[in-house]
Amino acid sequence: MRPHPVQPRPYTSRALFSRLWQSYLRPYWLLMLLAFLVMMIEGSTLGLLSYMLEPLFDRVFAPGGSGALIWIGGAILGLFLIRAVTSVIGRWLLARVNQSAASEMQADLVRHLLTLDAGFYQEHSPGKLIERVQGDTMAAQGAAALVIGGIGRDLVALVGLFVVAILIDPVWTLAALIGAPLLLLPAMVLRRYLHRKAMQTREQAGLRATRLDEIFHGIQAVKLNRMEDYQAGRFHRIVKAIVRAEVKTALARAAMPALVDVITGVGFFAVLMLGGAEVAAGNRTTGEFLSFFTAMALTFQPIRRLSDLAGQWQVAEASLQRVFTLFDTQASGKRPATSRQRPPPGAPEIRFEGVTFAYPDRSVLDGLSFTAEAGKVTAFVGSSGAGKTTVFQLIAALVEPQAGRILIGGVDTQEMSLFDQRALLASVSQDASLFDETLRENILLGQTGTDPARLAAALADAEVTGFTSALPLGLDTPAGPRGSALSGGQRQRIAIARALLANAPVLLLDEATSALDTRTEAAVSAALSRAQAGRTTLVIAHRLSTVKDADKIIVLDQGRLIEEGTHEGLMAKGGLYAQLQQAQLRD
Repeated sequence: MRPHPVQPRPYTSRALFSRLWQSYLRPYWLLMLLAFLVMMIEGSTLGLLSYMLEPLFDRVFAPGGSGALIWIGGAILGLFLIRAVTSVIGRWLLARVNQSAASEMQADLVRHLLTLDAGFYQEHSPGKLIERVQGDTMAAQGAAALVIGGIGRDLVALVGLFVVAILIDPVWTLAALIGAPLLLLPAMVLRRYLHRKAMQTREQAGLRATRLDEIFHGIQAVKLNRMEDYQAGRFHRIVKAIVRAEVKTALARAAMPALVDVITGVGFFAVLMLGGAEVAAGNRTTGEFLSFFTAMALTFQPIRRLSDLAGQWQVAEASLQRVFTLFDTQASGKRPATSRQRPPPGAPEIRFEGVTFAYPDRSVLDGLSFTAEAGKVTAFVGSSGAGKTTVFQLIAALVEPQAGRILIGGVDTQEMSLFDQRALLASVSQDASLFDETLRENILLGQTGTDPARLAAALADAEVTGFTSALPLGLDTPAGPRGSALSGGQRQRIAIARALLANAPVLLLDEATSALDTRTEAAVSAALSRAQAGRTTLVIAHRLSTVKDADKIIVLDQGRLIEEGTHEGLMAKGGLYAQLQQAQLRD
C-alpha cells in the first residue's frame, strides 16, 4: 500500500485553528495572554482619547476654563505614551510567539517527512516539499498575531469607541452604522475567492521552488545542453503566474477595506446631517459633536484592519491546510516504533519469500524468493529494470513489500523498527551521496566518540588518505553541494570509507567501484574483500567480471529469479547469465 497523494483536505477554519493551538500555540499561552492584555490597553486608549475631547472643547476652551488645560493636556499626552509603550511590548511578545511556533512547526514537519518512505519522495519533488516546510509554515505563522491583534487591539478599540459614541448619542451611532448590513454578502464572496487564490499562490510557489531546485542541481546538464534560455523561460512563466495570483489576491484583500470606507462614508454623511443640525439648533454642544465625530473617525483603522483580517486569515488558512495535510500523510508501512524481535548478533541470513512489489504504472518484483546465506557474498545480475535495485531498497526498508515476507536473521522485518533494521546495514552505491559538509562529517555521519585508529584504518582501506593528505584542510575540507567539490572517484571512496567505518553485519554494494580508476579499483576491491569477512554481503553488478568470485549469483529478469548458482555452474548451464557474460565479452 502506498501513501496517498498529498492533496489539501477540507479542514474547517475552526479545526485548523484548534489544531494550531493544541500543537504549537498552547505552550505560549502566558505570552499570548500578556500580549492580549497589552493590546487591549492599546486599543482602549482610542476610546479614552475621543472621550477626552468633550471636556477639552466644552470646559477648557470655555471662558474661565484655562486652569484645567494642563490636566486635560497631560491626560491626553499620557494616553499617547501608554499607547506607544503597549504597542511595542505587544508586537515584541507576538513576534516571540510567532517565531517560536513557526520554528517548532518546521522542525516537526521535517522530522515527520523523514519518516515517510521512498514512494512518497518519488511522487513529491524536493522543491515543493521545501516550499511546504519554509513558505507555508512562515505564511501560517502570523495566525496567532492576526487573532490576538484583531481581538485584543482592534475589537477592543472598536468597542471602546462605540461605547463613547453611544454614551454621547445612540441615534447618531445608529445613523453611523446604517450601511453596515450591506457588507455581509460581499464579505462572504470575497472570503471564498481569497481562499481559492491563496491555495493557487501556494501551489505556484511550490512549482517555483521545484524549478529552482532542478536548475541549480542540474546546472551542468543545463549548460552542456544549452538549455539556459529554455529553463529561464519556464521559470519566467511560473513567476508570471505567481504575480497574477498575488495581484488578484491583493485586489480582493483591498476590496473589503474599500467597501468599509464607502459604508463608513455614508455613515459619516448621515451623522453630519443629523448631528450638525442639532448643534446648529443649540440642542448639542460642539464638544459633544467633536467627541462623537472623533470616535467615529478613529474607528476607520480598526475597522479596516478587521475587514482585512478575513483576507489575511484565508492566506494563513490555506498554508495551514497544506502543512497539516502533510502531517496527516503516513508512510505506507506500519512498522513498530520499537522492535518486537531482533536478529541474533553476527552476520544474518537474508531470505525473500514470495516478495511482490509494484509501482502504479509497472510491476517490479513478482513473487521473488531467494536466500542470501549468512557470512557469504551473494551477487545480483540482470538487465536494466530486472529489479536488482528494488531488492536493495526492500532490504533497506526504503520501500515495503506489497506481498510476501523478508526475513533477516530469521526475523520478519515487519517485526523490526526501521531504525533497528537499517542499523544492520552499510551500503555503497554507484551514486555516492554526499552532503554539503566536511569530508569528516560525511564519513562519520553524526557518530561521536569514534576511535581514531578505526577511522584511520577505514580511510586507508578506502584509499581516501591518498587524496585528503594533499588538501590544505584535510578531512575538514568542505565536500560542496552534493559532493561537487570532489571527483566521482573521490566521492565513491568517501562512501566506501563510510561503509567500512559503520562495521554493520550486512554490506550492500551497488557497483561500489564503478567510478574508480583501474589502480584504485584494485586497491579498494581488496579492502572491500577484507571487509566482507564475517559479513553478509549483497552485490549488484553490471560488469559481470566483478562477481565471478561471489559465493552465489542470482540472475533476475522482469522481477523473477531465473537462475542461481556459482559463476562456473551458471556458465556451464548456458542460460541467461551465460548470455549476458558473452554479450559483455563481445562488447
